Amino acid sequence: MPVYLWKGKDGVGKAVSGEESAKDRPSAIRRLRKRKIIATQVREKPKDVKISLGRKKGVAVKDLAVFTRQFATMINAGLPIVLCLDVMAKQVEKPVLREVLTQVKESVQSGGTLSDSLSKHTKVFDELYSHMVEAGESSGALDAILERLAEYLEKAEQLRRRIKSAMMYPTIVTMIALLATSFLLIFVIPTFTKMFSDFGGQLPLVTRIVVAMSDFLIGYWWLLLALILGGRYAFMRYRATEKGREKVDRLLLKMPVLGTVLRKGAVARFTRTLGTLQVSGVPILEGLSITARTAGNVVLEKAILNTRDSVSRGETLTEPLKESGVFPPMVVQMVAVGEETGALDQMLTKIAEFYEDEVDTAVDGLTSVIEPVMMVFLGGLVGGMVIAMYLPIFKMITVIIGD
Repeated sequence: MPVYLWKGKDGVGKAVSGEESAKDRPSAIRRLRKRKIIATQVREKPKDVKISLGRKKGVAVKDLAVFTRQFATMINAGLPIVLCLDVMAKQVEKPVLREVLTQVKESVQSGGTLSDSLSKHTKVFDELYSHMVEAGESSGALDAILERLAEYLEKAEQLRRRIKSAMMYPTIVTMIALLATSFLLIFVIPTFTKMFSDFGGQLPLVTRIVVAMSDFLIGYWWLLLALILGGRYAFMRYRATEKGREKVDRLLLKMPVLGTVLRKGAVARFTRTLGTLQVSGVPILEGLSITARTAGNVVLEKAILNTRDSVSRGETLTEPLKESGVFPPMVVQMVAVGEETGALDQMLTKIAEFYEDEVDTAVDGLTSVIEPVMMVFLGGLVGGMVIAMYLPIFKMITVIIGD
């Protein structure tokens, strides 16, 4: 059964909002009337869409942030929304974004609201974006909301790049190590092997192991490639399951050094998103639902959804966050202070700023730890193979000198 998002006023004229399940929109309105609620807006809730901070159907987050900031400036200058969209559609470079903006402009010209028009293009303007625009339209502060949204997108992109850079360095060094090792095993070791076979005699154990690795790689490279591709496919299939994704995400958070970076990045993203939604006037339950889908980690997502369920029962944010065991004690304590003082949005923003700085520090720490470890690993791997090849030569020289 479809779910409808509604806004309206109760019997005493107080503004209320929520969700209602009904077979169609008129049925939802009738149900609200039975509860003595006068609906001012009723629209079908979009299907759950995973919100990502990567590329969105050919539109990068940085391009979306630039558009949003320019759009906010034009709105603040007093230009009509249709004219703003028309100008922006003509000047953006990305064809996909240009096409979408043209369709949004036509929808607004036909009488639709900006938020509803944006929500039709969820692969470019996700649920968070359209909800914040809707809050801006309702409050009459669309330009200010768009400014906050642009800042959020810029901060989110910076955070994503920091975490990506933290994971990129060890990946590159590992690839170089594998390529160097493969080159030695395929092209260098066979030359030494032929020379050793001409001299005859028993080779040292280490040398025999390296020679066997070389023979296997040359003769059965296709089997090794099949095992790697098969293993990757099996891992991706397992991670695509709910249980598999949760186990992998939980393991990532528990990894030494790298897990710290990922956890701090997830906390920064959660607090930044929820804080931005709160300051924009989005209801806390909707904000938690949206924030859960931006978590980027299923363990954190479940913790946020559990928190949402607790809040819907009238409880505070603090207890479920504490019980989840995912959020650091400092975050829980600051959220508690924010709730008590009525400044939750400001407190969440402060937490986000703190943890974004912490991610920078953690990334630098990760690099300083991984760099010597990877260099020792690479040097030990290549150096060990070189020593294994020269041991028989030293042995032969000793025999010759002895004779």
